[in-house]
Amino acid sequence: VQLVQSGGGLVQPGGSLRLSCAASGFTFSNYYMSWYRQAPGKERELVAGITSAGGGTNYADSVKGRFTISRDNAKNTVYLQMNSLKPEDTAVYYCWAPLGRGYWGQGTQVVVSS
Repeated sequence: VQLVQSGGGLVQPGGSLRLSCAASGFTFSNYYMSWYRQAPGKERELVAGITSAGGGTNYADSVKGRFTISRDNAKNTVYLQMNSLKPEDTAVYYCWAPLGRGYWGQGTQVVVSS
């Protein structure tokens, strides 16, 4: 199982970024997928999740209306579109697949700063 993330970087407040997580080694279309984040000095928290076919999503209250999780099962990829970014969104973002003990992507740094 591999989860390879891309995207992220430095953005000004109010800006947008899109994260991608390309999966391999398992039947991606069978699994619920999630994005988590961990800010400096804080615990890792759930940001968003999406059902296997993409018909259902859930979000942390802190990102509702600003972030959108989506997936392309033909490309084995899950995305996190982040709009109206705030400094408090600064964190390392991880995708997660619920296989066995769970698998994490390598993490992607997002810094929101002017």
